Amino acid sequence: MGAPHSEFVRTDLGRLHVQRTGTGPPAVLWHSLFVDSRSWGSLIDDLARHRTVYAIDGPSHGRSDPVPRDFSFDEVAGSALQALDRLGLTDPVDWVGNAWGGHVGIRLAAGSRLRTLTTIGTPVQGLTFGEKLKIGPLVGLHRLTGPTDILVKLLFDSLVGPDSLAAQPEQAAAVVASFRDADRRGMNHAMRSMMLMRSGVENLLAEIKVPTLMMPVRDDVTGWRPDEARRTCVAIADCRVEEVAGTGHVSPLLVDRARILQLVTDFWKVTAPKA
Repeated sequence: MGAPHSEFVRTDLGRLHVQRTGTGPPAVLWHSLFVDSRSWGSLIDDLARHRTVYAIDGPSHGRSDPVPRDFSFDEVAGSALQALDRLGLTDPVDWVGNAWGGHVGIRLAAGSRLRTLTTIGTPVQGLTFGEKLKIGPLVGLHRLTGPTDILVKLLFDSLVGPDSLAAQPEQAAAVVASFRDADRRGMNHAMRSMMLMRSGVENLLAEIKVPTLMMPVRDDVTGWRPDEARRTCVAIADCRVEEVAGTGHVSPLLVDRARILQLVTDFWKVTAPKA
């Protein structure tokens, strides 16, 4: 396995930080909103035994540049394509996206840049009016106060869940730190743009042309669960659903890593080009 290498690539949404690990065909990992590539934990090294893994920090997250304004999903998808270009990834890549990363991947999957698409904890519907009424004040609170202890607890009880936080305290601490460490203004613009103003992607599903693996979270408190994923999967030409353990979009990365690794690597094998 190749030694990890860190670099920055320039895009229209600023420089994106990329960690490259491993050897073999390219796989791109894009994390959930609020966190950064630290959320993948040991999965990066595990997957790097099978692929060259490019773990990208999204705009306003991790070591990537903060974006000092609101921005759109089209802009994020464009920045992802620019990152692939700057990295010299001209052949189709295996895309693995957690929540936000899945939304980005869905937007790319109608083109020619992906070989496969894997989503983990990625709901396809936008927020309801009622959900926006609940979440809006939290975004406003973050703008005024930053990541206070109360806000962090509310967010990560939903995103990860108290049981997952307790089960993997070291990785949980790294995941929480990725939110606390983020540039406050940049993160707030990301929260507004990628959460409050996010529209659904149901209309894009029929355009997905690559083999797709959806991993809904078994007890997701946000309501995006396996039965909904199975109904969604019908709209995609080549799609399969495998549920993973957890109570929030990010929690499977802490409590069901072994299953995720097995599902992803098996998926890559069965979709490999025939010799």
